[in-house]
Amino acid sequence: MEWREEAECKMVHDPLYCIYFQLQAAQIGSETRCVYIDGPIIVGAGPSGLAVAACLKEKGIPSLIVERSDCIASLWQHKTYDRLRLHLPKNFCELPFMSFPSSFPDYPTKQQFLTYLTSYADQFDIKPVFNSTVEKAEYDKGAGLWRVKTVGVGKESGKTKEFLCRSLVVATGENAEAVIPKMNGMDEFKGAMVHTSEYRSGDVFTGKKVLVVGCGNSGMEVCLDLYNFDAKPTIVVREAVHVLPRDMLGKSTFGLSMWLLKYLPVRLVDNFLLLASHLILGDTTSVGLDRPQLGPLELKSLSGKTPVLDVGTLAKIKSGHIKVSPAVKRFTSTGAEFSDGRSENFDAVVFATGYRSNVPYWLKERDFFSEKDGLPRNPFPNGWKGENGLYAVGFTKRGILGASMDAKRIAHDMVSNWNSTRQQALLFQTEKDKRT
Repeated sequence: MEWREEAECKMVHDPLYCIYFQLQAAQIGSETRCVYIDGPIIVGAGPSGLAVAACLKEKGIPSLIVERSDCIASLWQHKTYDRLRLHLPKNFCELPFMSFPSSFPDYPTKQQFLTYLTSYADQFDIKPVFNSTVEKAEYDKGAGLWRVKTVGVGKESGKTKEFLCRSLVVATGENAEAVIPKMNGMDEFKGAMVHTSEYRSGDVFTGKKVLVVGCGNSGMEVCLDLYNFDAKPTIVVREAVHVLPRDMLGKSTFGLSMWLLKYLPVRLVDNFLLLASHLILGDTTSVGLDRPQLGPLELKSLSGKTPVLDVGTLAKIKSGHIKVSPAVKRFTSTGAEFSDGRSENFDAVVFATGYRSNVPYWLKERDFFSEKDGLPRNPFPNGWKGENGLYAVGFTKRGILGASMDAKRIAHDMVSNWNSTRQQALLFQTEKDKRT
């Protein structure tokens, strides 16, 4: 079998053979280590990867998703807390060509969202290759193909494969790896330290004093969850943050903002949001939550920093049930020292410090993706297409809505090249039949 595998890998460098090999790809057995894929390879089976696969299928283009975990949407299934709901209304979180069930609430729960994703994969017959971590992906200029090397994990541990394809879609997203900043004294602290990716419920912290580092949506919701389980949470607020009500004037704040932006400039909409927030929530500065100088939408556009949509945490901060502290200066064996000179004891620390892209670790490409943060160098809406058949989805800093937009763009862009390749393949096959 080894000689056959080597021959297939070598012959695929022939442009004409590539077309013929593409037609014969389905006949290659699963034992083949070097496999040419008839269509693009999509790395990542989260919402972004599923959206691209569905959009391609609607255009008649087959694809293969490779996923390092054992399921779709592994971040949602394995690394999110139980009380999580979609932060935006369901109509802004739909994947292409399929709506949420009308019976679902405006803000679906974690389990409801996973049910929706499972139904989505079933409807479009999307069957990823699970337990397959991409170790390396690079473009072979001589062959005009992407080489994607994978190594099996879990049930497939130790198995390696090399896939060849004309197009590669990076759908691993902005949240591939948990981020825990290095802070003085972390090794001294004797209590538990976990990232929100490991946090499920506050029931294990009942009666305990817990320090939550990070005041984004996750940090705020974890604090509320801890309070609901009779823990004593303190949230670290290191910098200014916009806190907005999740709903205002009977509509979602996000939906209202999008509607207003159709008619008004960003700064005017920001002024409206801040005024409405002050009337509904009161002065957040008085409880230690200073607001940035830039408005929430302008700040989001320039930095990608998302405003916090309050689901009840602010009321508990005002009542004193959730405390607010400034930046941690250092950890001690029993707690933490803060930048204002105070010290306090804690039983546990939860880091709500976000995630980062892991693209630089496996994609051998330096022009399209930044090595610094693993995101496309070109900002939205121009960060979805690179060179040599390279695409990106899920890196817009605009959640599922942004991923759906890019998925449609990618499928539309691939159609012309796909049809051209099909015609070349048919011509090649016709000429081959004539010769034989």
